[in-house]
Amino acid sequence: MGRGVGRTNQRVDHSQSGDKQVHRAETSRVSLQLAERTPFAMAPGKAIRILIVEDHPIFREGLAMIISSQQDMVPVAQATNAGEAIEQFHIHRPDVTLMDLKLPGRNGTDALIAIRGDFPRARIIMLTTSDGDAEIQVALKAGAVAYVLKSMPKNDLLAVIRSVHAGGRHIPAQVAARLAEHLGEESLTSRELEVLRLIRDGHRNKQIADELAISEATVNYHIKNLVDKLQANDRTHAVTIALRRGILQI
Repeated sequence: MGRGVGRTNQRVDHSQSGDKQVHRAETSRVSLQLAERTPFAMAPGKAIRILIVEDHPIFREGLAMIISSQQDMVPVAQATNAGEAIEQFHIHRPDVTLMDLKLPGRNGTDALIAIRGDFPRARIIMLTTSDGDAEIQVALKAGAVAYVLKSMPKNDLLAVIRSVHAGGRHIPAQVAARLAEHLGEESLTSRELEVLRLIRDGHRNKQIADELAISEATVNYHIKNLVDKLQANDRTHAVTIALRRGILQI
């Protein structure tokens, strides 16, 4: 009798043990599925806090929607110009800022410089439609940690945000190639830039001389130098190249 009861208890124990193993296996499977569905899930309050600076409403709202759809990101504020960007950064202290390069009034680089003047560790990603090397160099020298084109696929942009938040930097291959193309070239002097801007604005050499209070011969000297540096055919071609590279703005 005792032996029969003992065998019965053993079967019950084995059955309960088997049930526990099945339960644990099922729990592990469900946990794995959840992890696969939310690979970037973070603890509450640990989401990447992002400031969006963009003057075009549709693009700005689109960015906000994309960021809001990610479990590890949250848009904490939006701004439409440099002044608002600086103000919102001081209020929210975001982890990452998406900064449009071309803003009304002061541009994105001006806002970048102002923000990093107060917050040297600010991590700012420059957004632009331009791959002009001059603009890129200015932004990177000012402290931008990434420079991305607005044509970048959504998932690539999200990957850049996560990389920057983790301490990384990013320059797209096509942008790096443009930088390398002009690496080591002599930059235009401040006077040559003044002359080039006046050429862009339609001034003739005599008018440029009067505007800058220099001789026409000196103007011709500066034009020859800037044409050579930009590897242009003439003064008009020099303006075209300067606009394409971001040395001049329209």
